[in-house]
Amino acid sequence: METLRERKKRRTREALLRAALELFTTQGYEQTTVDEIAEAVDVSQRTFFRYFAGKEEVAFAVQAMTEAAFVAAVRARPPHEAPMKALRQAFLEGWDAIRETVESAVPVELYLRMYRTIDSTPALLAAHLRRSAAAEETIARVLAEREGVDVDTDPRPRLAVAVFGGVIRVTERQWCTSEEFGLDSIRTLTAAYLDQVGSALTGNWRTT
Repeated sequence: METLRERKKRRTREALLRAALELFTTQGYEQTTVDEIAEAVDVSQRTFFRYFAGKEEVAFAVQAMTEAAFVAAVRARPPHEAPMKALRQAFLEGWDAIRETVESAVPVELYLRMYRTIDSTPALLAAHLRRSAAAEETIARVLAEREGVDVDTDPRPRLAVAVFGGVIRVTERQWCTSEEFGLDSIRTLTAAYLDQVGSALTGNWRTT
């Protein structure tokens, strides 16, 4: 059972996270200072740094939680599933868990606004791509472990994750530039694009 001290710490962290994302999405990431985030929650700058190393960490805090949930979902897939199917099903069937992870931290609407802020902020987009590469390496090693292969001598885990990660990036780009503004639209787009991977890689694209 959560103690009173633990509950207070959790609530402070959640308040700082929400305040940071609200400020980032309304006035801009570069324009927001740590002092402003702390002031919005009526705590000191020192208190902020007890919970987050800096602005970048708080900006990606929810994404870090969803990435961890996805890695756990991949680990939990049945061993008989082929690697690409395991990745697909971990994402699609684990969508409710991913949504719950988001909702446990911040309102979904705020998460979606922050998603687009990341895409439109060069410093955050660069960090996002760097973090995505690290996450893909983690997932590749999970796949290698479940398949019983050596990730450093067998290229297939990294190749599979690179294809899957490419679909995610295409989905993100399409979602960020569309008029759809809902979490479920990401799932729908991802499923549709995953269905096209085979034909995109091996099919004839010409219509005439």
